[in-house]
Amino acid sequence: MIFTIHHSSLIIHHFKETPMLTLKLDTATTGPIFTPALAPETPAANAPGAENGDIRTINGKIIISLGMQKKLNPESIRRAGGALAKWLANNNVAESAIELGPLFMLGMPPFSAFNALVEGLLLGAFTFSAYKSESKENSTNLTLLMDPKTGPSANELSTLLQQTSITCEAVNLARAWAHEPANVINPMTLAARVETLAAESGLKCTILDDKQLNEMGAGAIVAVGKGSTTPSRLIVLEYAGKSDEKPLALVGKAITFDTGGYSLKPVDGIVGMKYDKCGGMAVIATLVAAARLGLKTPLVGIIAAAENMVSDVAYRPNDIIKTLSGKTVEIISTDAEGRLVLCDALTYAQQKFAPRAVIDLATLTGGVVIALGSTRAGLMANNDALAEALFASSERTHERLWRLPLDDDYFELIKGDDADMKNSSGIRKAHPVTGGIFLKQFVADDMPWAHLDIAGTADVERDAPYCQKGATGFGVRLLLDYLNGLE
Repeated sequence: MIFTIHHSSLIIHHFKETPMLTLKLDTATTGPIFTPALAPETPAANAPGAENGDIRTINGKIIISLGMQKKLNPESIRRAGGALAKWLANNNVAESAIELGPLFMLGMPPFSAFNALVEGLLLGAFTFSAYKSESKENSTNLTLLMDPKTGPSANELSTLLQQTSITCEAVNLARAWAHEPANVINPMTLAARVETLAAESGLKCTILDDKQLNEMGAGAIVAVGKGSTTPSRLIVLEYAGKSDEKPLALVGKAITFDTGGYSLKPVDGIVGMKYDKCGGMAVIATLVAAARLGLKTPLVGIIAAAENMVSDVAYRPNDIIKTLSGKTVEIISTDAEGRLVLCDALTYAQQKFAPRAVIDLATLTGGVVIALGSTRAGLMANNDALAEALFASSERTHERLWRLPLDDDYFELIKGDDADMKNSSGIRKAHPVTGGIFLKQFVADDMPWAHLDIAGTADVERDAPYCQKGATGFGVRLLLDYLNGLE
């Protein structure tokens, strides 16, 4: 049986990707065969290397190391898959294969091991080279060699391969759109892209422009975009699902470029601010994947898109704005704009859709990077069950979270003098938590809600095992795992 997945099939119309990795299941191959193996506790010349992803030829076999047994887990297999994808691309290998039999004899659940390998391969193959004048057009056909005597059946593996490929395509879509510069993606062009993608994916799409936002009283998201020649947009995606339950709302921050406004960022802080839209890109990609996977849970994706610029009409410190909720906010820092676009999006989600729960994703604070680095994203929630379910998904996918406090006492840091609240405390104390406590003011007490501050995990400064330098697509696999748990 041959089952082929072209992992660029969803997104080839939206970005240029190279190399392309094509996976297929089969029982035979004509190309060189890679064998996954564990390294011995004592390093030896004629044995797999101790370093995960190490590739060497031993007794005529090409061995890819999964590292040592004591460190074996899905993430180590995922990393090895990423290393193999990059090795194939760097060495211009057109045809190859990897044995699945040894993978299923490691003592791990076979589906978990297979899923991790495929994720590593497809995520590791991603590169963004749309604007390189001399990009290499490598293409690798990789056969996943089945052994009829070991592991799951061909049909079972085919189904899982298709599902995992859809997930990885979504991650790579989020990465690619996040990589796009601000002179290509701004709130208006993003809205147009999403409309096209929604039509292709069977999603309902509604775009609210700045005039409509003004008329409905969404003063926060409008204020953030006032300084830009491309005004704010609220992008709404709806996936009907296969049940009559209330939808789950996913809300994403999409600041297509963040100068900081009049609270201008320093030179070393302004480069890379095209990635301030990563939360929104994760929401878009998750909705697309949910539709392709045919998940039961109805979903609403709300993307708050704005460009935070400096101009003679931009909003200023000390301005007081009225939000969609009716609450007022005094601007202390125009560089605390993410919470402003999100607060109107959160209000809109609850007023329009009465969802079962709300989850927002945002590159919100530098404070969470200081607190957690790039290893974990911050998680704040008003509902323990929701927080625990998201944390469990984060551990399974290795898109890891760490829960931070959200005590009401923290509101004292942003309590308003001339308005209901301030958008920033103006001090470093409890920096990521003040962002979360601000957003909490716009969530009903009985509405389960979680806030994911992904500022430290949304992009990487250098190549990682299954991600090139730049956007990671963080949150897509986590959210899809969580949604699968609701099925």
